[in-house]
Amino acid sequence: MTDAALLATQLAAALEPALGSVSVEGLTRLTGGASRETWSFDAVTAAGERHPLILRRDPPGRPSQPGAMSREAAAMRACSEAGLRVPGVLVDSEAPSPWETAGIVMQRLEGETLARRILRDDEYAGARSALVGDCATFLAGLHALDPASVPGLPEPDPLALCRQNVEAVGEATPTFELAFRWLEERRPPRREPVVVHGDFRLGNLLVGPDGLVAALDWELLHAGDPAEDLGWLCTKAWRFGAPLPVCGFGTREDLLAAYQAAGGAAIDADELRWWEVLNTLKWGIGCMGQASVHLSGAVRSVELAAIGRRVCEQEWDLLLLLAPEA
Repeated sequence: MTDAALLATQLAAALEPALGSVSVEGLTRLTGGASRETWSFDAVTAAGERHPLILRRDPPGRPSQPGAMSREAAAMRACSEAGLRVPGVLVDSEAPSPWETAGIVMQRLEGETLARRILRDDEYAGARSALVGDCATFLAGLHALDPASVPGLPEPDPLALCRQNVEAVGEATPTFELAFRWLEERRPPRREPVVVHGDFRLGNLLVGPDGLVAALDWELLHAGDPAEDLGWLCTKAWRFGAPLPVCGFGTREDLLAAYQAAGGAAIDADELRWWEVLNTLKWGIGCMGQASVHLSGAVRSVELAAIGRRVCEQEWDLLLLLAPEA
């Protein structure tokens, strides 16, 4: 039996409590994603009812932190109950699971994730005008959830975590050290922690012609400051060459106003800027980390190597943020 055939058998058995007896058809591994495997398939009942589904799982031999997958599933279920736009979760399991590694089986929804198509194609012109409001409304709803609805959420200190991560993967550049100093001197007052998506940006948003379809990829889920998610949306790396600061499709002023109108906290421009600097630094360190995985030989990957070459872009973006008058 091939690996794919074995996985299909395992998935059919795992889905029986939720869907009854099913056969798995069209099982295909999708490209993209540096840390998780994504498999697309249909579960077909004996009566011919077809359920389009996605399996997201840890690659064999590369486990995530224990409990991480369960937290992601709990967050998505809490979002569903609150009426927020996420795929419905059918089955989740930690390792060892019915499909060996930790993973989640969820609905497969129709939409686009490629940022360049969303930002440029005529088909998504309507979506571009709606996405600031859609994203603000989603984040306000997410941040209104009771963090206790997602048991075991880590609550890292974001600046300390950046320092810890850069020491783990290399040596901070002079630009990174300048950013650390700026952030330490200007840290905003601490807000009550909320459920933070952690990676809410183009590439992880499923978009249709009318706007947001669903928020995907909850791997960086944690408890923290609500402004973190807003600052991540404004990080320059996620504009993909488009000029507008909110993922290439909106302004900071519109985002902050729409977020507050949807019930979110009142966040001002200075606080948002602090989080833009922090998140640009975080992504720069992340790029170093991706390169180190490739260079160490742990995972030889052209994608990881290419991401590593973007460290200098984040240094330039940091300098622009730290000295905009220049």
